[in-house]
Amino acid sequence: MWILILLLICILILMTLLTMILNYTSKKSFIDREKSSPFECGFDPWNCARLPFSLQFFLIAIIFLIFDIEIALLLPLITILKLSNPLSILMTSLTFLLILILGLYHEWNQGALNWSY
Repeated sequence: MWILILLLICILILMTLLTMILNYTSKKSFIDREKSSPFECGFDPWNCARLPFSLQFFLIAIIFLIFDIEIALLLPLITILKLSNPLSILMTSLTFLLILILGLYHEWNQGALNWSY
């Protein structure tokens, strides 16, 4: 019993010493406010918060959500494949993918994927 308590005390002392040595020898400086500040979507956190928001960030987020939902809807088709007629599953998945590809083509034609303007 005493050996376990002594071992526990040694481990705690060793952990404390290593943490202190790591904190003193780390190269991280708390003086640099830019590196320790949060970075969100290209905004400078020290400027006015009411600056106009770039529509490109919003459009990319919407496109990401659309394709994220697409993956969530396509994954159950793998498990349904075992239970149903393969031809109907093929037609369903091809129709779904065709609708998504047409939507992507429409976004491309409308210029939602262009960053040059």
